[in-house]
Formats: sequence, structure tokens, C-alpha cells
Amino acid sequence: MAAIISVIPIALLFILMMGLKMSGWKSALITLVVTILLALFAAPALDIVPEKYAGASIYGITAWSVVEGLLKACFPIILIIICAIFSYNILCETKEIETIKAQFIQLTPDKGLLVLLLTWGFGGVLEGMAGFGTAVAIPAAILIGLGFKPMFSAVICLVANTVAVGFGAVGLPATTLANQVADGTASPEMLSEVATFIIMQLSLMFYITPFLILMMTDRKKIVKNIGIALFVGTFSIIVQFCCAHFLGPETPAILGSVAAIIAMLIYNKLFIHDENPSDEVFVEKKKFGMAKTLKAWSVYGLIIFFILISSKIVPPVNELLKSTLVTKFDMPVVGNTFSFGWLSNAGLMIFLGAVIGGMIQGLSFGKLMKMLGKTTYNLQKTALTICCLVALAMLMNNTGMTLAIATSLVALTGPVYPFFAPLIGSIGTFVTGSATSANILFGKLQAAAAGQLGLVNDGTFFGISGNETNWLASANCAGSEGGKLLSPQSIAIATAACDMEGQDGDIMRKTMPFAIFWILMNGLMVFLGLHVI
Repeated sequence: MAAIISVIPIALLFILMMGLKMSGWKSALITLVVTILLALFAAPALDIVPEKYAGASIYGITAWSVVEGLLKACFPIILIIICAIFSYNILCETKEIETIKAQFIQLTPDKGLLVLLLTWGFGGVLEGMAGFGTAVAIPAAILIGLGFKPMFSAVICLVANTVAVGFGAVGLPATTLANQVADGTASPEMLSEVATFIIMQLSLMFYITPFLILMMTDRKKIVKNIGIALFVGTFSIIVQFCCAHFLGPETPAILGSVAAIIAMLIYNKLFIHDENPSDEVFVEKKKFGMAKTLKAWSVYGLIIFFILISSKIVPPVNELLKSTLVTKFDMPVVGNTFSFGWLSNAGLMIFLGAVIGGMIQGLSFGKLMKMLGKTTYNLQKTALTICCLVALAMLMNNTGMTLAIATSLVALTGPVYPFFAPLIGSIGTFVTGSATSANILFGKLQAAAAGQLGLVNDGTFFGISGNETNWLASANCAGSEGGKLLSPQSIAIATAACDMEGQDGDIMRKTMPFAIFWILMNGLMVFLGLHVI
């Protein structure tokens, strides 16, 4: 009964968005209200409220859970979305988006490879460095600038932003998972093992996802699409595996995506010129000087520079920023601490890159601030959607609803639970919109499930030695990418980037088959690795 009641908010979101085709902000607001009522009356009656809140007022738990969600939604998620769209609007205002568009098209005359380069390559780099929707918002906006339809741009960017998610924001989700399983600070060896297991569990998707992107772009060239997917996927998985195994979770998405871009350019140089010209995308070739190129790319180039220099790749700068101007707020009743670094967040890095780049491109500071204000105003419904969804996630977590769903699934599936382990991560990411949050919610649960199933020994998985508990826990992070495809927060970011207000349900219907396929494939890999191979 507890699981049935607890799943009501998730089911309601699906019904409102997909069944009734209600806009994202209305669906999220209604679902939040219903969840508040369930938290106040159903959760205490079902006795699912976590023990740590024993004696606390359910009204206090509910109120502060909503406050916690609102704070986390604004800092940094909404901040990043606003700044990402702001950066694109600057390029449109200065017309430099036309230069970027022309240069991307001139990289390859093949439409499929062009889309793959933007979404899988450039998007993967953005996800690896910043996360929090940048890999959807920025590539989707560029695709529309290149002339692709908004719905296509939104869906294909969501599909592409999957494999890299577990290592987004310089490995934060995978690092968080390892620390949850280790009850504190995971050793470097454990971090590398968990990261390696995630790559292994996702290995088939390194080939399937690029193939799906290519087929969505051009269904006629199946043989060519298979060749590109195999070529690019092999480059990417080898680099990501080596990064995970030898360096840890910080660099797989960044360096693996760079490797994928290099592979695409090599493939283009070797094979694309043999293609049938009638099926290719041709434009009149223009020569751009170094000054023009640097000016056009100043916004995105500076964004990448600031994100890299403030990340863990540059430890001294990262530690200084993380320890300076940090706001911490202890939540009464729920006992959690909200922490936000004003200098260390990706939103500030995107803002700095956008403003400095915009001034290089000829806009005054005053003009840029007016554009920022207009961008913020135009995203008000998206902001409301995300606020409601993150508040919903915190409320379900703090009142025990999310845990009740996961625990019931473990009890229901028994020995075949490893097949369903990625589904747990998907549910967490669907509800919270974040792979990191999903690992916080369910990382420990996966480890506990491993203990209940007797999976506590060392073993060999696809030829790689490691701990069975870490293998099962890694499934939570690998599965979280499937939930990312359906997460209303991710879809809200896509609708904002593609100016598709109110079409959240339509996007969700189109990503649903991909998400189901993703979760099934992940479940198969986890189960086979544990029990067969």
C-alpha cells in the first residue's frame, strides 16, 4: 500500500503531461499540491516517514522540504538555464551565430555527422564540464539556429545527453555514488572501480546512442550510420574506459567526448567525400580569418575556459573558489544543509563567459543586462516548473515516499533484482531531475540490496575484477540516464531552449520509447555481468 500511494505523484505527472497534454508548469504545480496533501496525511498514516524525523511535526517536514526544493531549484539549476539561454541570445543579437552555424556546416557536408558532432560531441563536453542542463540547452539552441525543427532539436539533444550524465559536472554523480556506498569518503581505488563499472554497464549504449541519433537525422543511410556509430563509439569508449580505470570519474565524459569529436572529424576526412552529393548538406564555403573565428566563438570559448579552470582539473583554483563566498543554511526540522558557492557554480562561469564574450562581440554592458532581464522574464514558466519539480523531489524524499517505492521493488523482484537495479536509478532521476540526487537517494539502498542478496564478494565482470556490491551500486548511476530522458526538469530545459512552451507532454511521448529501451538494455548488462559473463 505504501508504494502504491507513494507512486501517485509520478503517475499523476505522466497523466497530466502525456494524457491530458497539460503544460509543464501546470502539471508540476498540480502534482506538487497533491504531493503536499499526501505528505501531510498519507505518509504519517502509512508510517513511511524516516526514523530520523521521529517526533518532528509533519507540517514542519513538509514546509521545509518545499523550501529546500525551492532553494536547490534556484541555485544552481535555474541560474544555469537562464545563463545558458542568455549566452545563445547574445550570439543571435550580434549575428555571430551565423558564423558558428557556417563553420559547423563546413566541418562536414553530412547532415547526420553534423548533428552527431553537436549533440554527442559538443554536448558531451558541456555535460562533462558543467552538467545541469547545459548539454541540452546550448546544442538545442544551435541546432535551431542551423535550421532544424524545434521538436527534433529538443528530442535529439535529450537522447544524446545520456551516456555522459553519470560523469557530468566533472564526475559529480559517480563520485557522489561512491561516497554514499562507502559511508563517507570513497578511496581513489573505489572511485575508479565504480567509474569503470559504469562505463562497462553503458558499453552497448556507446554504439547504440550515436546510431539512434544518426537514424533520427537520416533514416535512409543505415549502412553509413552503422559505420559512423561503430567508429565514433569505439574511440569514445576506449578513452572513457581508460580515464575511468586509471584516473577516476572526473574526466571520462570530457575527454571521451573530445575523442568522439576527433573521431568524427577523422571519419569525415576519410569517408564523407565519397558520399552522394545529392544527399548532403552543402553551403557555399566561406573563409573565416582567425580574428573573426575567435570573435564568433568568444562566448562559448570563454564559457568552456571558465568552467575548466574552476573545475577539479585545476585543484588550487577549484579549492579556492569552493571555500570562498559560500552560503550555508541549516534547514530546521529536516536537518539538511543547503550550500551554494557564489564563485564556484557553473552558472557564474556561463554568465562571465557570456558577458565578456558579448562585450568582445560589440555589445555594451547595459545592453547585455537588458537582454539578461528579458531572458529571465521569458523563462518564468520554466522557472516555476523546475521549482515545483525540485520541491516535489525533496518532499517525496524527506517523507519516505521515494524510499518506499524502491524498497517495494527490491522485495518484489528478489533474485532478479539486478535486472531492475537501473530502474531504481531511473526513478530517482525522473523525480529529482538529477543523477547526483538519484545517487544520494538510492546509492545506499543499492548497496543494502546487494547485502540482502549476498552480493558482497569480489568477482569478475566481463573480464574485469571488482566488488559485487560496487557493481550493483553502479547500476544506479548507469540507469539514471534513462530517467534523464523522461525527467520533467530536463524536458523543461529543452522546451525553454527550443521555445516550445506547453509542449512538454509531446516531448515526453517522443522520448518515452528511448527511455524504456535504455533501462532494459542497462538492466540486461547489469544482470549478465553479475550472473552470466
